[in-house]
Amino acid sequence: MSASANIKVLYFAAASTTVGLTEELVPIPAQGFYLASLADLLVERHSNLSGNERGDQLRKVLDSSQWSVDAEMVDNEDLARVELRDGMEIAVICPVSGG
Repeated sequence: MSASANIKVLYFAAASTTVGLTEELVPIPAQGFYLASLADLLVERHSNLSGNERGDQLRKVLDSSQWSVDAEMVDNEDLARVELRDGMEIAVICPVSGG
């Protein structure tokens, strides 16, 4: 069994603007990695790639966003229960305002 897995993270709106991507493959541990830990992993990843300022901006965006896993919305209280596995598609859903 592989020691790591890859998930696809989709970025929309402010998240996409902040990281400069619409999607990316992100390596995660093959077992025992939960959605609740993904924000920290993404902030660390983008801080290392682009500097702490971008990581800080991403943290603000992620703190106000919701998540979907394989096109299913996940409630905030369930983040620690959703184990991520190889091939899953995770979307960062930023809040939208309208008039």
